[in-house]
This record gives sequence, structure tokens and C-alpha cells, in this order.
Amino acid sequence: MTATAPDPSFAGRTYPPGPVHTVSAQKIAEFARATGAASALHTDPAAARAAGHADVIAPPTFLVSLAQATEAQYIEDPAAGIDFTRVVHGEESFDLHRPVVAGDRLVPTLTVESIRSAGGHSMVATRVDVTDETGRGVASVRSMLVVRGE
Repeated sequence: MTATAPDPSFAGRTYPPGPVHTVSAQKIAEFARATGAASALHTDPAAARAAGHADVIAPPTFLVSLAQATEAQYIEDPAAGIDFTRVVHGEESFDLHRPVVAGDRLVPTLTVESIRSAGGHSMVATRVDVTDETGRGVASVRSMLVVRGE
């Protein structure tokens, strides 16, 4: 049985970079529709180019799915002591260095920033740094995961 308290020694751990993820215009358009982001910059390549972009750009929160998939490295690590059935997503923030553009090839890297106890629960702060293939920063996505205690 998995422990219900995260191992505090994982604080500060950075996992190896994840696989390259290619951003498609179709995924950007799907995300924009699903979140109600109505700007033509998300669906119309001509409008995006007129605004100075190489192609359509993603809404600011587009990287949530990539960040959560990357966090799985930690959550699914048996040594981390995470019981996913006890995880509640607390908060998320995005620090975009530049827009995410269709055609981008992005590389995510996960760091477990901190683990602390609060009211019988564990608060796990993670950061996923997203770069392009050359290593240039695209964004940082921070999450707070609450692992409910017994």
C-alpha cells in the first residue's frame, strides 16, 4: 500500500527533462474553444501573423495539460509516497516568457519545490519549466498539490 504522506526528501528534486511535445494549431483551437478563449489569435493564422506571430498562439493556460502530465513523474514515483486518490489540486500559476505558438517543440522539466505539512495534510509545490528544443525559456508553471492526510 502506498504511504499517504509524501516523502519530504523529494523537496528540491528535479526530474530529467520530459519528452518533446509538439504544439499543433488543432490542439490550440480545441483548448481555446473548451475554455471560451475567443481571440482570433488562437484560431486564425492570418490574424496571428498580422499580430507578429509565426502562427496561432495558445491561450495563457494552455500549458496546464503538459504541466500535469509532467508532474506524473513525481506522483507516480513509488518512492515519493503519494497516494493519488488523496490528491487535490490547490492552485496553479503561469509565468509566460513568450507566447506558445503552433509548431513549437516544447521540453518540460519538473522540480518539486517544497513539501510541507499543514493541518494534517501535505502541501506539495511543483514547478514545470518549459523550454523550446534549444533550451530557451517559454514558461514556468507552478502548482500546489494538497495530499489529504488520514
